[in-house]
Amino acid sequence: MKQINVGIIGFGTVGAGTFEVLTTNREIITNRVGARVVVRKIADLDIETDRGIPEKPGAEIMTTDAMDVISDPEIHVVVELMGGLEKAREFILKAMEQGKHVVTANKALLAEFGREIYQAAERCGVSLAFEASVGGGIPIIGALKTGLSGNRIQTCMGILNGTSNYILTQMTRENLPFESAVADAVALGFAEDPPTLDVDGTDAAHKLAIMISIAFGSAIDFDQVFREGIVGITPDDIRFAQEFGYHIKLLAIAKDLGEQLEARVHPVMIPKNHILANVHDAFNAIFLEGDFVGPTLYYGLGAGRKPTGSAVVSDIISLARDMVMEKRGMMPPLAHVRPPEKAVSIQPMDELMTSYYFRVSALDTPGVLSTISGILAQNGISISSVIQKGRDQKGSVPIVMLTHEARESQVQRAIHLIDNLDVVTDKTVVIRVEGND
Repeated sequence: MKQINVGIIGFGTVGAGTFEVLTTNREIITNRVGARVVVRKIADLDIETDRGIPEKPGAEIMTTDAMDVISDPEIHVVVELMGGLEKAREFILKAMEQGKHVVTANKALLAEFGREIYQAAERCGVSLAFEASVGGGIPIIGALKTGLSGNRIQTCMGILNGTSNYILTQMTRENLPFESAVADAVALGFAEDPPTLDVDGTDAAHKLAIMISIAFGSAIDFDQVFREGIVGITPDDIRFAQEFGYHIKLLAIAKDLGEQLEARVHPVMIPKNHILANVHDAFNAIFLEGDFVGPTLYYGLGAGRKPTGSAVVSDIISLARDMVMEKRGMMPPLAHVRPPEKAVSIQPMDELMTSYYFRVSALDTPGVLSTISGILAQNGISISSVIQKGRDQKGSVPIVMLTHEARESQVQRAIHLIDNLDVVTDKTVVIRVEGND
């Protein structure tokens, strides 16, 4: 029976999970591929620590030198699971130059250096697979590349970061301040300490950039994806959102506008009856809408040793099948044999049209609300609902508003004017509203 040899670079959480799936389900995988899939080498700086998996890799396949994996002529597939940017990029490019297919879970690398890596794969005539880079165990990359390939993707909206979702869930359920919810997530192992890339929107933006690149066939400039985190969200905002009939989630959003594309990550108020509003804890969910298939939803664990290891192995199996069947041509990394000639144009954030939530902290003096309303009106912003509560310990009152649809540039100009009023005591909280349609 034919044998497909795999080399793994990086034996941390995901590397150990990948090895565990390949060994635990060895017979299932052999039957599905029609060949044995064998881990020939594993490279990691630490080859002594017990990873806590049932079947331990033998000492003879362990190495501290990644080049032992890359230069081994018997290895067909190199699996990069070390993370980071420069070294991972170097190893992937060297593996491709050696004629090896590559599997990676490195979302940051693909979002920031994707164009170079995709082009290298095609130039070297090898495959690049990255199912585990978005959504952990959710097979969203496969859905975009194959299952929905006959559709123009009109909307992509998802909870792509389990850490932020867990934090917001705890703030909602337990009325916890942001800092306490973060400490809880760190203690339970859902978050790094500190979880900067999770809570500032960067992790979700990396994943959104990858999904957009597949949906539209061209790598986008990561810096064009607007991102804003959840650090400024308070239990008060969560309670006010609930009074208006919403939950707050960190969403990654892309919408096809025809000539341009929305690409943004930020906290969103979403109606309680929306399916994404009911995704809790560390789970991820991705809502995709195609012009023919209509709305579809993908839900599951977005991180962790076993779910992410499962996604990595799905890529290994796909490549192994192609090798067993001796396919002459491999699928291009972005699944477009003829990429579009025109680059994807991202709409400037200032042009966004949506509804907004404002929480203004102001002194309890006559005429404050009319002054604020006047500034909004002068900037073309109309109010749909208002909540005004009693004073806090500092003598300020929160004035909470929902607006009708408005333009981002007008909103930012109005908020700047409001925050400079003598009666306003703190920076206004602004949260965009999504899903009312």
